[in-house]
Amino acid sequence: MAELKFNTDKVKDIESFIKLCPFGAIEYKNGELHPNAACKMCKLCIKKGPEGAAYIVEHEKEAVDKSLWQGICVYAEQVRGKVHPVAYELIGKARELVKVTNQKVYCLMIGHNCDASANDLLRYGVDEVFVYDDICLEHFNIEPYTAVFENYINNNKPSAILVGATPVGRQLAPRVAARFRTGLTADCTVLQMDENTDLQQIRPAFGGNIMAQIHTPNNRPQMATVRYKIFEKAQPVEKITGKITHCSLDGINLKSRINVISVDDKPPVKSIENAEIIVAVGRGFKKVEDIEMAKTLAKKLGAEIACTRPLVENGTFDAKCQIGLSGRTVRPKLIITLGISGAVQFAAGMNNSDYIIAVNSDPKASIFKIAHCGIVGDIYKIVPQLIERLG
Repeated sequence: MAELKFNTDKVKDIESFIKLCPFGAIEYKNGELHPNAACKMCKLCIKKGPEGAAYIVEHEKEAVDKSLWQGICVYAEQVRGKVHPVAYELIGKARELVKVTNQKVYCLMIGHNCDASANDLLRYGVDEVFVYDDICLEHFNIEPYTAVFENYINNNKPSAILVGATPVGRQLAPRVAARFRTGLTADCTVLQMDENTDLQQIRPAFGGNIMAQIHTPNNRPQMATVRYKIFEKAQPVEKITGKITHCSLDGINLKSRINVISVDDKPPVKSIENAEIIVAVGRGFKKVEDIEMAKTLAKKLGAEIACTRPLVENGTFDAKCQIGLSGRTVRPKLIITLGISGAVQFAAGMNNSDYIIAVNSDPKASIFKIAHCGIVGDIYKIVPQLIERLG
């Protein structure tokens, strides 16, 4: 672990030295120079400043005993006994990862009256389901749920933890990671396991311009969140060999400063995440009115209409229709993209679709790299022909 240090005695012009940092990360207090939290470790102060004024100190981090941390845990989020479908996808990925290390797959379930849901998880090849059941845990409450999660980790020490990137998972995972001072990689699109149990966590970064490969070899547990529809759902096993363990809540602080008065169900709405057929439109449409022909095509196919980010930003579509890193992740049986170039941000949200048909006038468009079938041409000519063929 590296730390930036300053030797104030080597700096004659304090003001000029402070201005060297483009991030405003150098402070002068009580006659001494110090880096603040804005420091990016760019080392510009070392290169541009007086010799010896700034330097790096390397601290050796104590290696974690990886043998004490075993298996992969999937947080099985449930509401009123219904398990969120992302949990089954994470179980499938976990079963794939443990083949490398020959370890076990666990599930953690927190709630009330959730035995039936826990038993269902065993059908998908989970080795052990740890259940924390109490009336105080009936509804999600961040403070007691974090305390329970912490208790589970302390008692069972899983090497890696996978959490669905749901509204609940996005709140819970960071708090748990902070308690263990461990890393958390959000919205992973690829997970790979090394033989030494190090989890390689891959996700788009810098607006999708690069794929960052992240690993935390000196920290346990390793934690990652994954969006719904990224991985394939686990397949049921022929013979159930796993077991359910009901965990004690003794000594766990279930008190909270938040009082849940009532929980109201959201009215059901159609979601592109669950659609089997999608017609997605992009900036290839010159006018808003022209998108009507894409909607007609979608209606003929019994498909949901979706879009890219620019069409949400200009007010043409609601955000719930957006596919991509900042939108929804979809995995339909068929997706037809119309006038979409195929930027990484969009592709990351749909490239696992069973069949991709792309229509674009640019033969070099990135969308053709992931499409199973590509049509190079004018959408204003091709879409009407498709509608006519469908009758």
